[in-house]
Amino acid sequence: MIQTAGASGSAFAETWPSKPIKLMVPYLAGGPSDAIARIVSAPLAKELGQQVIVENLGGASGTLAAQKVLAAPADGYYLFQGTVNEVILAPLVNRAITLRSEDFRLVHPVADQVVVFVTRKDLPVTSVDGLIELAKKKSERPLTCGSAGVGSLYHFVLEDVQQRTGIKLQHMPYEGNAPLLQDIGSGQVDFAVLSYSASTGSLADQGKLKVIAQFGAQRSESLKDVPTVSEGQTLKTFGCRIWSGFMVPEATPELVVQRLHTAIGELLQDPIVRAQLAAQTQLAAAAMSLGEASRFFESETEHYRAIAKAINLRPE
Repeated sequence: MIQTAGASGSAFAETWPSKPIKLMVPYLAGGPSDAIARIVSAPLAKELGQQVIVENLGGASGTLAAQKVLAAPADGYYLFQGTVNEVILAPLVNRAITLRSEDFRLVHPVADQVVVFVTRKDLPVTSVDGLIELAKKKSERPLTCGSAGVGSLYHFVLEDVQQRTGIKLQHMPYEGNAPLLQDIGSGQVDFAVLSYSASTGSLADQGKLKVIAQFGAQRSESLKDVPTVSEGQTLKTFGCRIWSGFMVPEATPELVVQRLHTAIGELLQDPIVRAQLAAQTQLAAAAMSLGEASRFFESETEHYRAIAKAINLRPE
């Protein structure tokens, strides 16, 4: 009896996984993305019944790792831990990057980064509403705002804020959060949008900068006294999320995707996993169906491509 390709594919999916799975992290060991992978790899392995091996590959804004996953067979044995940066924004900034978000399928978000508005210590504002009001008064000499580079997610967030509020800002791109934090702490930059970290908290505790708001639908456990952006009036409907999720190539068999989706959903309910993510200033992602994950991913792609078009950003 001749076995059809469809039957063969179904049999493969039903026995998946039958060997170790590699989880590709697009940055070097020691960073936030790597920390997430180390937290979830063991619980994911337990759910799937196979070892999950974390593999780090940095370079080209994280797209070297993404390309390696796309070059591997679409059989579920290579997972990509991706964000907006690698699969949506990088192609908008760098013409040498040929991958597109449509090449991937988001199986499930895993964690949301705690992202904050921070200002220099003597900027006369205590809230986002106050910041926007001050920016409107400074139209002839715009406030300076820092980000982790042109085309970074934080740059897109700042552009989105300007479009929504009509304010004009002077963008100051940096090579990452660390030098930006240093300049805010020394008063050389008025404010920034960046990922909250132990360094941010330390500088705030020392009175060298102010954390005036955080993103997200609810206050994080690590910043219970800092209001969310949506608690104000000016950006009440601002829905930005800085998320990390597990992706697979678009052609991955549906039964494999479903199995992986169920396993991720289960591990995200584990109190230990949630506590470990919180310790890394990450929020465990809310549950999503596969359909919701697809719609969310499509919406994120459309959102950032629209911002790129609005600010006339051209890949170089």
